[in-house]
Amino acid sequence: MHLFFFRFKLLAAACLVMAAGLPLSARAQSSVYLEELSSPELQAQLDQGLDTVLVPLGGTEQNGPYMVLGKHNVRVHLLAGQIAQRAGHTVVAPVVAYVPEGSIQPPAGHMRFSGTISIPESAFEGLLEGTARSFRQHGFRHVVFLWDHGGYQKNVERVVAKLQREWGKDAACQVHALSAYYQATQTAYVAELKQRGHGMAEIGEHAGLADTSLSLAVDKSLVRGDLLAHAGPPAAHSGISGDPRRSTVELGQLGVKDIVETSVAAMKAFRPAR
Repeated sequence: MHLFFFRFKLLAAACLVMAAGLPLSARAQSSVYLEELSSPELQAQLDQGLDTVLVPLGGTEQNGPYMVLGKHNVRVHLLAGQIAQRAGHTVVAPVVAYVPEGSIQPPAGHMRFSGTISIPESAFEGLLEGTARSFRQHGFRHVVFLWDHGGYQKNVERVVAKLQREWGKDAACQVHALSAYYQATQTAYVAELKQRGHGMAEIGEHAGLADTSLSLAVDKSLVRGDLLAHAGPPAAHSGISGDPRRSTVELGQLGVKDIVETSVAAMKAFRPAR
């Protein structure tokens, strides 16, 4: 009798352990982020029609005294996730956070400020090429690079052109540069800000109104609100282009909408209708 109850308790405990694990597994299988999936979970999705991987490119650089160094990485991670959900049959690869940022010695551009990380263009291009080849090997039909930082666009396009020449029109896998993502921040988003009475001197090109508002909309913790309120007009040596003082979540949401909608629409050009 004691043995029966012992076995019953063991079986009950095992069932509880298995039940406790089910919700986690279910969450993992529904995630659009490759890092949150196990290898068998990813393979199961590939077997069920998953065909596209987004490779988000960020960067680690100074963004003035009121915005964190990893702004690009957080933004592109979260926005790529939204794009993947909207597009369907798509997962998001880990963010590439190490990118070319200019000369290290002597320091130029963002490298003049603490925390910026710059790698050689050849290393960056090699990383992108190896990433694309890896996903092709695993059975993805579309490898899509998208970037939150415009400084290395030419490097991305060079790698994509090389692989397109090599792979030709192979239906097994194609590689794409989704320039629509970054272009939306420079065109549609800027146009909407102008319609609301903001000029280019305020909108800026780096850590100004547009950049800061977009960061606020994605994750408020990226911006130091107390410092932003007292930012003042940017000085020539501050690493800022534009005036961020009137940045808001609401203005940033315009950019989020433009980026996601424009990117999803652009993906339809190379993916069959679903």
